[in-house]
Amino acid sequence: MDIANLVQATAGREQGKYFFVLETDGEYLLLADGKSRRIEAPKRKSRKHVRFIAESAEPVAEKIRSKEKITNSELRKAIAAHSGKENPDQEG
Repeated sequence: MDIANLVQATAGREQGKYFFVLETDGEYLLLADGKSRRIEAPKRKSRKHVRFIAESAEPVAEKIRSKEKITNSELRKAIAAHSGKENPDQEG
């Protein structure tokens, strides 16, 4: 798994949720979804507890790769576009 990939958690309380990989750190990944795990406080999760979903070509993925500033809203919208959910900015 690489930076800006879209992954799904397979273990823990986040099981089934989608995240973007912000950074890789050996056996661990730093993940954020813009909602429960914001960019300011990403989730540190073991590689074996996530499943690769897609190598994203979204504009937000390009921003992550180039280390540009991204917003939590951009992350939510990109994840919602991939998972097909309506109203990505709606809390809850």
